[in-house]
Amino acid sequence: MSHSLLFTDEETALLADAQLFRKKAAITIKIRAQLETTHDALKQELTGLSLVTPPGFDATLYQLVKGEHLEDFPYQYLDCPKHFAGLNAFTFRTLVWWGHHVTCALLLKGAGIPQYKRQFLGRFHQLAGHELELSLAPSLWEWKRGEGYTLPITHDRKAQVAAVLAERSFMKVVRCVPFSDSKIQTGQLAQVACSTFRSMLPIVTL
Repeated sequence: MSHSLLFTDEETALLADAQLFRKKAAITIKIRAQLETTHDALKQELTGLSLVTPPGFDATLYQLVKGEHLEDFPYQYLDCPKHFAGLNAFTFRTLVWWGHHVTCALLLKGAGIPQYKRQFLGRFHQLAGHELELSLAPSLWEWKRGEGYTLPITHDRKAQVAAVLAERSFMKVVRCVPFSDSKIQTGQLAQVACSTFRSMLPIVTL
C-alpha cells in the first residue's frame, strides 16, 4: 500500500478527536450569528448614502456564504451590499477565513472604475492611515495579504498606489484583521466591518 494512503499518528489522533469537530461546529454557529449582526449594522450604514453605483444596483441585496475549501481552509462571508452583474461589481465583503484572518473588502469592477480611481487619488489622504491595503492580485479573488499581495495605503505611498491603479480594470481595497485582535475576540465583528466600510466611502460616495 502506498505510504500516501496511511494515516500518521497525528492524523489518527485528529480523526478520533470528537471535541475538535464539536468545537468547529460551535465556532461556525458563532461566526454565522456575528455575520448576521454585521448585516443588520451595514444596512443602517447604507441608509441615506449617495453612492456612485453601477446600473441595477440594489443596496438591499446581500448573501451569506459558508464553505470548506478556500485554499483548503474553511470560510464564511457576508456580501452587503452585493452587486455582481455582467462586467460590473460593487460589493463589500466581510470574510472570516479560518487559519488566516478576517478581511473586509470593497470589490469594484466595471463602468464606474474611472470615477472610483479619480476619487481614490483625489481623496487619498482621507483613505490613508486606516489600515487599508490595495490588492495587487490579478483578480478580485485572491485573499492573502502581505508583500506581493497587498500594498498598504499610507500617506507616503500615493505615487505607488497611483501606478498600480493606472493598470487596473478593477479595484479591491481590503483591511485584514488578525483573530487575536480584541474586537474580533469579543464578538465585535460588526463594529470592525462598519468602521472599515466608512473608511472606504471616499472612493464611492458622490
